[in-house]
Amino acid sequence: MLKIAKERLNDLYAKIAQTQGLFLPVKKAGEVNYCVWSEGKEVSLETLKTVKSPKNMFFPQTENMMKFKTEGKNIEVIDVRESFDERKPFVLFGVKACDYKAIEVLDKVFLADPVDTYYQNRRENTTIVTLACSKPEESCFCGVFGIDATAPQGDVTTWLDENYLYWQANTEKGESLTAQVEELFEKGGEEEVAAQQETTKVVLESLPYANLDLSRFQPENLNELFDAPEWEKMSEACLGCGTCTFVCPTCQCFDIRDFKTRDGVIRYRCWDSCMYADFTLMAHGNSRNSQMQRFRQRFMHKLVYYPSQNDGMYSCVGCGRCVNKCPQRLNIVKVIKTLGGKNND
Repeated sequence: MLKIAKERLNDLYAKIAQTQGLFLPVKKAGEVNYCVWSEGKEVSLETLKTVKSPKNMFFPQTENMMKFKTEGKNIEVIDVRESFDERKPFVLFGVKACDYKAIEVLDKVFLADPVDTYYQNRRENTTIVTLACSKPEESCFCGVFGIDATAPQGDVTTWLDENYLYWQANTEKGESLTAQVEELFEKGGEEEVAAQQETTKVVLESLPYANLDLSRFQPENLNELFDAPEWEKMSEACLGCGTCTFVCPTCQCFDIRDFKTRDGVIRYRCWDSCMYADFTLMAHGNSRNSQMQRFRQRFMHKLVYYPSQNDGMYSCVGCGRCVNKCPQRLNIVKVIKTLGGKNND
């Protein structure tokens, strides 16, 4: 294990940025989101949850997919990726354990056949440096989904305390990045990391949602859960605002549209939400035409549909962003407590 003094972190960022892009949590206008690093940016590794999760680095909120130029009956398709930097390597720094697990959830969607090459290009060219949590919040419940916030996976795992950043390479990508910056580090940190992990685990076990019971959310209970009368009451106050899907690190719904310009047509995609009335709208109408049905779809997908198709992996990672952001407090914790196992009483 290696360590570097906190006051030298700027040197670490600069060293990484010499050869590839570096994205990390940056504070701007009072909010913290992942942003490309440059000298003078206010880096905030201490922030537990960025507003938008790092999924935005692989699955952007909006992105151009291709352009079309027409001359008479001839159509030219232009691959706009040729002019983008998505094929250049970059480092994603400071990813928490829940957000790293969320990327694994997205991998199963976008890297399954047929592979989404837009996502794939970014994913293959990224080295992910995770950062263990030391000060979890009451809205956190990642442990319910088997995630260890004190030892996140990734190409490199790091831990931060008042004095040092501790560094451990886990993969070939991680070893390559370590070789690039190793001269800035000194050896040591095992005891400090172990002590931090022990302290943090005690906090995690005491959080209010640490023992949520997921036992009822099984494939064999699909019909029973789908027809549960509780959905109607739970969804009554839902505004359909989509805030939950915007901040969620695993939501993957998107819309594709064409936009006419002076010299052709741009096809782009952008995040969409199953909570919107016009989501999957077709000529005949919408198959889910009430807010209750849309509300049910979101949480059935997270807790039943997705895990039944992905070896039991849930499409929720317990980051707690929806717990913090939903204006009506209609988050996934409420659903689990209402429809989950007996231990939620």
